[in-house]
Amino acid sequence: MAGTAYLIGVGMTRFEKPETREWQYWDMAKEAGRAALADAGIGYDAIEQVPVGYCYQASTAGQRAVYELGLTGVPVYNVNNNCATGSTALMMARQFVASGLNDCVLALGFEQMKRGPLGAGAGGGATGVGGSASPVARHYGVMAAAHGFERTPPTAQIFGNAAREHMDRYGTTAEQLAMVGAKNHRHSAHNPYAQFRDVHTVEEVLAARTVHRPLTKLQCSPTSDGAAAAVVASARFVREHGLADRAVEIVAQAMTTDTEESFASGSCLDVVGAPMTSAAARQVYEAGGLGIEDVDVIELHDCFSINELLTYEALGMCPAGASGKLIADGATTYGGRWVVNPSGGLISKGHPLGATGIAQVAELCWQLRGSAGDRQVPGARVGLAHNIGLGGAAVVTLLRK
Repeated sequence: MAGTAYLIGVGMTRFEKPETREWQYWDMAKEAGRAALADAGIGYDAIEQVPVGYCYQASTAGQRAVYELGLTGVPVYNVNNNCATGSTALMMARQFVASGLNDCVLALGFEQMKRGPLGAGAGGGATGVGGSASPVARHYGVMAAAHGFERTPPTAQIFGNAAREHMDRYGTTAEQLAMVGAKNHRHSAHNPYAQFRDVHTVEEVLAARTVHRPLTKLQCSPTSDGAAAAVVASARFVREHGLADRAVEIVAQAMTTDTEESFASGSCLDVVGAPMTSAAARQVYEAGGLGIEDVDVIELHDCFSINELLTYEALGMCPAGASGKLIADGATTYGGRWVVNPSGGLISKGHPLGATGIAQVAELCWQLRGSAGDRQVPGARVGLAHNIGLGGAAVVTLLRK
């Protein structure tokens, strides 16, 4: 890469329960895109390329969304990488800038979803278990061989089985899993963009309806509508436009996909993506010259409570099997070693697939600027984002102000 890329503007809509607001995906994209441009203090005519992430809309929906921002004729790329779609679009934007190809690029992500659990296709449905219909059939085949296949939502099923394996192997408790949900719901109470803002105790999380044991509804991310956007710029653009006070450095970024390690063990702990996360984290730490000990605030992919615990271990926050103790000790909330998911995370902020990865970075940008309001992490200077999708892709992004 020829140079460093910077975030100079971010924006997002509030994440909403599907079918509760009268809007189309292009309306939400316009709202988030205009907010990011206003945050950067630039017009759409400064944008040179636009990677757009989404999973559920038709081909060239990216163009339909971007046309609400302007008709300048710049290239628009339609990106789909399952739940890691937003961070994939952002990574493309960073590569365009860091390579020297462009000085200013907009990354946009959105999703307009249906109510109910994720099914086949985008999001990792499993109708193709044992066959070729689903792109994640191999992943669910590993699960089915070890645990069978039940009539519960497939994504909750594979992560629920990973949770049970972690409990059997390391002694992790249902209470520790519930602590993740309680923490993230508590954090989201201060986030005006969050889909849910109610606070729940550990006891309430445990008592909620079981989705797939041991996971209850309050430990599972919902389907959501929403959009997020980020403007990525070169050092030259930042300097020439006087944006140093707003700019947040993208120190390093890496994407990994599945290797043999994901499937060889026959364990759901591996097939849901922990090896990918570990590899991406190692690459980012090496490239950025920083380690997890330098990080202050983290936005990670808590699609289910167990995935937050698995990600603690994969990022090097604790040894394998010690993540239950880490959450129980209060190390990942305000007053602890790190603050994880101050936004409320996917569990409480919401999870519109194409927007999630960019929304994570928007939250970190506000945190590192010191402008996160009541959810501000004191003294935050280094942030880490983690976004993962089955099928598979894991993106880790390291930011610094």
